[in-house]
Amino acid sequence: VQLVESGGGLVQAGGSLRLSCAASGRTFSSYAMGWFRQAPGKERDLVAAISWSGRSTYYADSVKGRFTISRGNAKNTVYLQMNSLKPEDTAIYYCAARYSIYDTAQYEYDYWGQGTQVTVSS
Repeated sequence: VQLVESGGGLVQAGGSLRLSCAASGRTFSSYAMGWFRQAPGKERDLVAAISWSGRSTYYADSVKGRFTISRGNAKNTVYLQMNSLKPEDTAIYYCAARYSIYDTAQYEYDYWGQGTQVTVSS
């Protein structure tokens, strides 16, 4: 599975961005997907995850109520809608795939995208 993120950029605080992650491979629907982020000098943390079916989701406390993860298996794409963005959301955002169920630990994921930069100005 190859993953390619897009949709990052510069936005003012309070604004919105929608990240996309396009996956290649015929077994995309068998993978749980996660969005991680890494700010300078900090660890890479899970922001949101979605089960292979899309029926189960996970959100970090810091983004609950502001971010929404979704997937379109027909399009082999996972999305992260980010609303009410804050300067502390500034980071490189990565999508990742894990066979079967999602996990909060980055080392559990099998495939990674190259990342997309999100910068939120105050």
